[in-house]
Amino acid sequence: MTTSHLTVVVVSWNVRELLASCLCSLFRDLEDSALDPSVWIVDNASTDGTPEMIAESFPQVHLVASDENLGFAAGNNRVIREILRDLDSSDGDSNFWLLNPDTQVQPGATTALVNALEAEPRAGVVGAKLLYSDGSLQQSAFRFPGLMQLAFELFPMPEQLYETPLNGRYPRRLYEGTAPFPVDHPLGASMMVRAQAIREVGLLDEAYHMYCEEIDWCWRMHEAGWRAYCAPAARVVHHAGQSTSQVPVASFRNLWTSRARLYARHHGPLTWRLSRAMVRLGMERRMESASPEMAEACRDVIQVWENER
Repeated sequence: MTTSHLTVVVVSWNVRELLASCLCSLFRDLEDSALDPSVWIVDNASTDGTPEMIAESFPQVHLVASDENLGFAAGNNRVIREILRDLDSSDGDSNFWLLNPDTQVQPGATTALVNALEAEPRAGVVGAKLLYSDGSLQQSAFRFPGLMQLAFELFPMPEQLYETPLNGRYPRRLYEGTAPFPVDHPLGASMMVRAQAIREVGLLDEAYHMYCEEIDWCWRMHEAGWRAYCAPAARVVHHAGQSTSQVPVASFRNLWTSRARLYARHHGPLTWRLSRAMVRLGMERRMESASPEMAEACRDVIQVWENER
């Protein structure tokens, strides 16, 4: 490995115990990797004692204790911006590892990600093979979303099609090997990004407060000629949705607000008009059986999609 600098960034909100487990697994793997990166935690105004736990149990970590919830993009950008400012602009083999707090790094994952990123000069981002808590595969990378993926999100579809390319999935056999394979974008729970690519395409778009940030980032990298990969040798357990499940209705609004921004910015006028009509129909359908609070959220989503662009 020739990496001159690696920065691990974890943005956390009210998942103290999961974060502690994440950091324990991370440092165990770093000891075996012979890497000595800087590890940063951005705490988004947690009320569960996270900053105190970090200070007491992980003094080697750089802690940014925000007094407001910055969200995923702004939280990561706060660290990335600072590190890039300190790095020499010609230091092209510096990397950032964006890691969710609800993850557990499995042995060898750090080395596998670094090796995959450095093996391809135009690799801008490499994601891990994600596993659920029971060890089963979580789909870890996807094709850029279009009308078909939107249809799968909004309407009932044949069960056997959900894990197919029609829904943006890659074949499971690719995850069974060890060789990195090209993808459109990895899931943001664990992705290593080349500093040179960030300098070229810019930071995460902070208008995405939550969700779709990594898709937009990878889309911009793709348009600039950078490639994305999934490295199945890098295994990371992902206890999905532990932060967002604390605020389900707000998370639903954030998800569909972010999707509106993503579709409006990366698709042409015809696809945008069709997707907007699909969202209206899908939200109206969901409202028929939704709670009053969720029905109100569906109405808000329709309005957001009508006003976007």
